Amino acid sequence: MSRSHVSPTPRSGLRRVLARLTAPVAIVALGVGLAAAPVAADEVETTSYTHYVAIGDSFTAGPMVRAKMPLLGCMQSSVNYPKRLAEELGIEQITDVSCSGAVMNDLYEKQFSDTDPQLDALRPETDLVTVGIAGNDFGFSEVLVECAKQSLRNPLGSPCADHYGSELDERIEGMRGEVSQVYADITERSPNATVVAVGYLQIMPESGGCWPSTPISRGDVPFLDQAQTTLNTMIAEESAAHGAIFVDTLERGHDVCQGSDTRWVEGLIPEDGAPVHPNNLGMAATTDFIRDALGVPAP
Repeated sequence: MSRSHVSPTPRSGLRRVLARLTAPVAIVALGVGLAAAPVAADEVETTSYTHYVAIGDSFTAGPMVRAKMPLLGCMQSSVNYPKRLAEELGIEQITDVSCSGAVMNDLYEKQFSDTDPQLDALRPETDLVTVGIAGNDFGFSEVLVECAKQSLRNPLGSPCADHYGSELDERIEGMRGEVSQVYADITERSPNATVVAVGYLQIMPESGGCWPSTPISRGDVPFLDQAQTTLNTMIAEESAAHGAIFVDTLERGHDVCQGSDTRWVEGLIPEDGAPVHPNNLGMAATTDFIRDALGVPAP
């Protein structure tokens, strides 16, 4: 099926991934997603799966989560949610093509010289697909860095909301067509698969925040949380239009401002995982959310 999309601009693949993955680290030098929408996964019958394909970016790949590996390539963790899910569901054939730094175009084009387009992993016999994509297309790392810079001017105000205005909502609306096409193409390539769209775990709390450890101005904390909610809502709507199950991974009280035994997303000085990315607890929770949505009992 032909597809209209923006051609990738020339770039260094590794440099691009490191910029997306570690952009929040730059915020530390300044002194420094995503909530979910309602699920449409009612009464899904328990099914056994034989061929599972996991598609996504770093929130799927799980860079540096319980990992002893160099900071290279796609940086997949051995305990990310696709691998946990496959083990819990007893799926022997899993193809995890998730890759840190991935954008939607990387589902159709090579992200690195030694990686294939992610959608090429799909087969007619594939019967389970999980998808976690669009966060890098939205540019959440860039937004966090900008908001951190703005916070130095007014820690108690909302300088970042003033800076962006309605731009973030417009970005999200502008992504609808490409997100919709992703799910249409997955359905075409694997017509018998159960497709699961996975929302982004909450990054910032609903209010308050934890400036200066995560230097986002108090008034900008709800602004960013709402942007994340809007992004997840759009993904839920567009994926559902093509028959996918949207899995709401949001459970309040597990954001970057919480303690290490509670948070599901690491802060700027991570203990388990990359900065502002899911940790081991977040991967375990996401696995549980997906398993529950599929109607599979806990092991």
